Amino acid sequence: MILIGTGSEVSLCIEAYQQLNKEGVPTRVVSMPSWELFDDEDQTYRESVLPPAVKARVSVEQASDFGWSKYTGSDGAHVGMESFGASAPLKQLLKKFGFNVEHVVAAAKSQIARHRSTK
Repeated sequence: MILIGTGSEVSLCIEAYQQLNKEGVPTRVVSMPSWELFDDEDQTYRESVLPPAVKARVSVEQASDFGWSKYTGSDGAHVGMESFGASAPLKQLLKKFGFNVEHVVAAAKSQIARHRSTK
């Protein structure tokens, strides 16, 4: 399992990693603050960070989830905004839109189940 986040979302990925780790799920957290800089790296490096053999992937981005499939694969999961215009205190919005450990862990487990069934 690979959890990919950027900025403040990395801490959420780390919390999910800790939960998954307690449950015996091998997980890697990748901080990807810049797609452009990552893409400029050579293929060997990119594959060392995102091994092609690890298909179970979840991106976590409080902005749009557009573009993350390049790094999660076409069937990867995305915890991100799919709408706009909500207004409320931040904690309420984070809960409403699933930016919490429980939602990221659930997305991760769904990915693991999906990829186990396709082997």
